[in-house]
Amino acid sequence: MSSQIALLRGINVSGHNKFPVARQRELMRDLGFDDVTVHLQTGNIVFADPGTPPEQTARTIAERITADLGLTVPVVIRTRDELAAVVEANPYPEATAEPKTLHVVFLSAAPAAPAPLDALDLASYAPEECRLAGREIYLRTPDGAGGSKLAAKVMRTPLGVTMTARNWNTVTKLLALADT
Repeated sequence: MSSQIALLRGINVSGHNKFPVARQRELMRDLGFDDVTVHLQTGNIVFADPGTPPEQTARTIAERITADLGLTVPVVIRTRDELAAVVEANPYPEATAEPKTLHVVFLSAAPAAPAPLDALDLASYAPEECRLAGREIYLRTPDGAGGSKLAAKVMRTPLGVTMTARNWNTVTKLLALADT
């Protein structure tokens, strides 16, 4: 059976939007999802593909979080095959040697107008790099993401879609969990 991966944005960060791992599992099971695995506490949930379109699954989860917890938590879904394609399409394969320097920003949809990203003067952020590829933005931050001016700029760029970022270790671990 195939899997879907729910990527919740902004939970359990600096004491905000508290959503314990046990509660994440419980909520997913209450929604009828099977084979639920929560990776870390920051909203990475792998579960059996329910056969519904990912956008509908994302809405269902987000609405339930709001109803049960009173939190507004954006949810982005990828299928196992979509996540495998993200890993395969990595434009910075050399960065996998230091996975903390590579991040993927998952978008709820391809931006209708990527012009705000196209307008960035990427050379001024060197050696940091980013590349939009469909519904993902790959970020390479050789000095880490914490102080990255490019990562901060990308995450603040209005693209009209939900965005949530994961480091490369998390991305590959989620794919491994989806494969088990």
